[in-house]
Amino acid sequence: MRATIHLAQQPEADELLGRSPLAALIGMLLDQQIPMEWAFTGPYTLTQRLATDDLDAAEIAAYDPDAFTELLTEKPAVHRYPASMAKRVQELCRSIVDEYDGDASAVWSDARSGAELLARLKALPGFGEQKAQIFLALLGKQYGVQPEGWREAAGAYGEEDSYRSAADITGPESLARVRAYKQEKKAAAKAAKAAQTARTLKATKAAGGAKSTKAAKPPKKP
Repeated sequence: MRATIHLAQQPEADELLGRSPLAALIGMLLDQQIPMEWAFTGPYTLTQRLATDDLDAAEIAAYDPDAFTELLTEKPAVHRYPASMAKRVQELCRSIVDEYDGDASAVWSDARSGAELLARLKALPGFGEQKAQIFLALLGKQYGVQPEGWREAAGAYGEEDSYRSAADITGPESLARVRAYKQEKKAAAKAAKAAQTARTLKATKAAGGAKSTKAAKPPKKP
């Protein structure tokens, strides 16, 4: 596995992502609730603190949990929530050890179809439907991992030039386009939530008014 990656926007971190399957998986795992560049720099930061040039699933899986949490917490922190993410990274590595003999690339190397690869990714700790689809699209678009039906399995993230996720980032310009898309999506979701809240309040008031009117009616004469 060797690819030219620009997700961390830092040469050393991107070089690691381009040659290390486990680093790519961990970077994707960390990519939530923090800027993407911060997340994908995380694997490189770990190599520095572990004094190694690559990450080893067996080593991380067997690491003392408290000590590993300290590695992620040490400033600059690897994530906004280093304790919870340390636990998730170790769970991911244990899964790689148990299911793939410690070889992260085995998750996709012999996948016969996009659907099979998606199922494998979704089975990994910390990888829900969306994260699995984004990583599948990243593998297909930038790492050359393209089993039959990979675009369909990746959903909208697999579309060519969709600029929806990390899968489409190849430099500063595409990063800006993906960031703009995410901001638009977030704003739309916020507006939809506000509209729903307004409709709920209106319906509640209407129901309350109808109840008050009914209660205020005088009883019928016998």
